[in-house]
Amino acid sequence: MTIQSLPSAFADRHIGARRQADVDTMLKAVGYDSVGGLVDIAVPNSIRQSKPLALKGALSEVEVLAELRRLAAKNTTAVQMIGQGYYDTITPAVIRRNVLEAPAWYTAYTPYQPEISQGRLEALLNFQTMVQDLVGLPIANASLLDEATAVAEAVLMMRRANKNKDARDGKTVLDADVLPQTIAIVKGRAEALGFEVEVADLSKGLPEGAINGIVLQQPGVSGRVFNHAGVISEAKERGALVTVAADLLALTLITPPGEQGADIAVGSTQRFGVPLFFGGPHAAYMAVAKGLERSMPGRLVGVSKDDAGLPAYRLALQTREQHIRREKATSNICTAQALLAIVSSFYAVYHGPDGLKAIAERVHNNARALATTLKVAGRELATETFFDTVTVSVPGKAAKVITAAEARGINLRFIDTDTIGVSTDETTTPEILSAIAVAFGAGPVVDAKGFDLPSEVLRTSEFMQHPVFNTHRSETQLLRYIRRLSDRDLALDRTMIPLGSCTMKLNATAEMEAISWPEFASIHPFAPDSQTKGWRELISGLEADLAEITGYDQVSLQPNAGSQGELAGLLAIRGYHRANGDTQRDVCLIPASAHGTNAASAVLAGMKVVVVATAADGTIDHEDLYAKIEANKDVLSAIMITYPSTHGVYDADVTEICEAVHAAGGQVYVDGANLNALVGLAQPGKFGGDVSHLNLHKTFCIPHGGGGPGVGPVAAKAHLAPFMPGDANKAAHEEGHGVAISASNFGSAGVLPISWAYVKLMGGEGLTEATKSALLAANYVASRLNEYFPVLYTGEGGLVAHECILDLRELTARTGVTAEDVAKRLIDFGFHAPTLAFPVAGTLMVEPTESEDLAEIDRFIEAMITIRKEIDQVANGDFTVQDSPLRNAPHTASAVVNSEWTRQYSREQAVFPVHHLKQDKYFPPVGRIDGAGGDRNLICSCPPLSEFEN
Repeated sequence: MTIQSLPSAFADRHIGARRQADVDTMLKAVGYDSVGGLVDIAVPNSIRQSKPLALKGALSEVEVLAELRRLAAKNTTAVQMIGQGYYDTITPAVIRRNVLEAPAWYTAYTPYQPEISQGRLEALLNFQTMVQDLVGLPIANASLLDEATAVAEAVLMMRRANKNKDARDGKTVLDADVLPQTIAIVKGRAEALGFEVEVADLSKGLPEGAINGIVLQQPGVSGRVFNHAGVISEAKERGALVTVAADLLALTLITPPGEQGADIAVGSTQRFGVPLFFGGPHAAYMAVAKGLERSMPGRLVGVSKDDAGLPAYRLALQTREQHIRREKATSNICTAQALLAIVSSFYAVYHGPDGLKAIAERVHNNARALATTLKVAGRELATETFFDTVTVSVPGKAAKVITAAEARGINLRFIDTDTIGVSTDETTTPEILSAIAVAFGAGPVVDAKGFDLPSEVLRTSEFMQHPVFNTHRSETQLLRYIRRLSDRDLALDRTMIPLGSCTMKLNATAEMEAISWPEFASIHPFAPDSQTKGWRELISGLEADLAEITGYDQVSLQPNAGSQGELAGLLAIRGYHRANGDTQRDVCLIPASAHGTNAASAVLAGMKVVVVATAADGTIDHEDLYAKIEANKDVLSAIMITYPSTHGVYDADVTEICEAVHAAGGQVYVDGANLNALVGLAQPGKFGGDVSHLNLHKTFCIPHGGGGPGVGPVAAKAHLAPFMPGDANKAAHEEGHGVAISASNFGSAGVLPISWAYVKLMGGEGLTEATKSALLAANYVASRLNEYFPVLYTGEGGLVAHECILDLRELTARTGVTAEDVAKRLIDFGFHAPTLAFPVAGTLMVEPTESEDLAEIDRFIEAMITIRKEIDQVANGDFTVQDSPLRNAPHTASAVVNSEWTRQYSREQAVFPVHHLKQDKYFPPVGRIDGAGGDRNLICSCPPLSEFEN
C-alpha cells in the first residue's frame, strides 16, 4: 500500500466516544435519536454555515509527518549568530525528552488547583529563585510571554507605580541600545494609551523634562556593557523608576540590576536551554524591588502551608488575574510561558551556578577572540566592552560580508550597509570563529587579548546557592528529580481535565512530533527569508485554513497568547476608526459574562469599558444592551461577544446584536475562545463578526503546558486587514500599519506545526465531527448530572453548547458545602476539578471535550454523583460540613495512615470512595492549602519542597 492510499483513522482516535454503541448511549440520555438532530436544535439556524468546510481531505499520520518533513527540508539550518535577543543553545537531552517532549509536563493545566500541581509549582519556584538570584531583586514572577512584551509590561507598571507627583505623568525614556523589536512594542502600546516615549543614548545622561521611568539594556543590542549605576542614580534623583532588560547568562559575570539600584528587571530565559523556535515560545521573566510585588503582572508562585501544617506551593496574589479584576487588571497577561520556564529552570538545575558561569566565560572569551582577530585585521569595533556581541564597522561592505558568512553556513546580523553584528553563544566553536574571520577577510583567529569586562561591572555576589541548583549533578539524579516532580501532578496523560472554557483535549503525539526537529526548532526569527521557506509555507497554509474555518478574510499568527490576540483585534478596530476620522469612537461594550481578559484588553487598546448586564436566562440583557448602544452611538467603537457565551449557550439572536452595533457605527469583536463549539457548523466572520481571536492552545490542540505556551491568532474581515499586527523587527507600527503585538513576526511559531498537523489530520469533515461530538459530550454530562447539580443555563430545547455550568449555590446555602469543597474532593477520585467560580460564583463549569471516551466521562459522572451523596450525608446530619470528607479533602497518604485517625468517616471513604480507585489511586502530595495565609506572608523563593521533607 502506498503512502498516498493509506486511510486516515486519526479522527476515530481523536474523538473519544466514536463507537456507535457509545454514541447511542449518550443520545438516549440526552433524548435525541441522532447527533445531527441534537445539533440542529442546539445551534441556531441563523448562524449555521451553508456549506461544508472547504479543506482538503484528512491525511494519515504517516502522510502528515511526510509532509512536515518536506516543509522542514525547505528550511535552511545555519549557525545562528544574529543575536538581537535570540541565541542558539543546547537543550540537554534529558530535559528535552523528559520535559519538553513529555506529556506529563506539556499536557498539564495552569496550576489553579495547587494540591495537584506541586511538581510544576516547584519547578516554577525554582525558575523564580533562579531569576531573583541572577538579577539581584527579591521577587520574580513565574514567566511572561517574551522579552519585548515584558518590557512593555514593565513600562506600564512603572507608570502605575510611580507616586512621585513630578514624575508620574512624565515620559518614558528608552535607551537607544534597547532591542529594536522592544522599542517597537513599547511605542505601539504607548500610542494606544497616549503617553510619550523618547529614545535616547542614556550613556550620555538623561534627557530634559519630566520622566516617569527609564529602560536600559544590559548588554545593549550593540553588545555594549557599561556601568548603569550613574544613570540609575540620576533617574532616581529625578523621581523616575528604572527597568533593566538583562541577559541572565551575562549576569553570571556582570553586576546584576538590583545591585545597581534598578526597580525592575526583565528579559528572556530563552538561552537557558530553550530552542530558537523561529521566535518562540520563550519564557520572559520579570523581577521587582520590594514594595512592587503586588503590582507585578503575571503569575507568582508562593509558599504556604497545607492543613497538616506542611509547606506547600500555590499561585499567590491571584486577585491580580483578569478574571477577577477585569477592567482593573494590572496587565493583559493571561497565559504565561510555564512549560518553557520549567525547561529553563531545569537547565539551571542541570548546570548549577558553576556550570552557567563556565558557559558565560566561554561565550565571552569566544567573542573576545573574534574581536581581537578583527582588530588585528584593521576592523573598527563599535565598542570594546561587550559580553557576547561584537559590532563591527565594514564601510559599504556589510552585504558582502553577510553573503560570505552565509555561504559558510553562518548568519550574522545586518545592521546597516556599514555595520554588522556577531553574537557568540554556547554552541560557538573555534571552527565557527575561523569561518567568520574568513568572511570578514581577516586572518586566522588569534588568542583573545584585551576586551576584558571592566572591574566596575564585574559581579562579586554569589548566586543560585540553593540546594536544588547544587545537588542534581548526575543525569540519574536529574532524571529522578524530574520524575519525582511530575509524579506529584495530575495532567491530561492521567485523567480527564473537565475545565469549562479551557478545552483540555487530546494533544496527539503525531501532532507534537515535529516541534523539536532542528529544521523547525533551530531557526532564528530574523533569519533571511530564503532560509525559512518551509516555515513560511506552513504558516501561510495554516493561516489560510483558519480563515476558511472562521469565515474571515485574513489571519495573523503573531499574537502569542489569547489575551494578545484580543489586544491585536481591538487595536485593528481602533486603527480602522482612526483611519476613517472617527477618533472619538473609544467605547467598548462588554457583557458581564465575558472572559476577564476582554476588559483588560480593551483598556490597553485605549478604550473605555461599558459593561452590559446579563439576563436571568444567562443571555445578554437586550434592554440594557440596546440602551447602551443608543447612549454611546456616537462614540461606540466595538462590542466584544464571547460566542457561544461564557455561560455555555448559543445566544439565538447574535446576528441581531451584530446588526445593531454595526448600525451604530461600531465593530463586532467575537471572542473565539469557544470556537471549538463552532468549527464546521458556523463561522463568526459570516454571522456578523468583524474580527476574532482564536486559541490554538484550546480548539486546535496546542497543549497548555502548565500555563503556556499559547497562541492567539487574530482573524479579521478585509476592511480591518491593513490594521492587523505589524512586524516589530521592521518597526511596522507607523500610522496606517498594524501595531506589533509580539517580539517576532510569527510569535510562538515553534508550536504552530501542532495545529497545522491537527487540521490536516482531521480534515474538514473530521473537524466538524469533533465539534458535534463535543456538543454531545457536554449535553450528556448536563443531562446525567442535572438532577444532582442543576445546570444553571440552557439554550434551545434545554440544551447547552460545549460546556455546562453546575449550580451548587442552593446546596451551599442548605449544607455549607461549597463548590471549592467539591473541587478538592474530586482530587480524591483522581480528577482535576472543573472551572471553579467562573463565570458565576458558587458554580462549577464542566467541559468534557470531544476527545474523552464514554468510560472516562462516566467515571467523572460517578464521582460527582458519589460526592452529591456525601453532601446529602451532611444535610442528613451524618457529620458536620467541617467534619466531612468534603471539607477535609483532598486526603494525602500520610493522613490516612496516621494511627490517630479520629474523623467521623472511614479511611476507606476518604481515599477509596469508589471501588476502582483501589487499583489505580493518585495521592496528592499535600492536603488542602491555606491560600490566604500564603498571601499574608508572601514567600516566593525558598528551598524546594523536597528539602523541607528531608
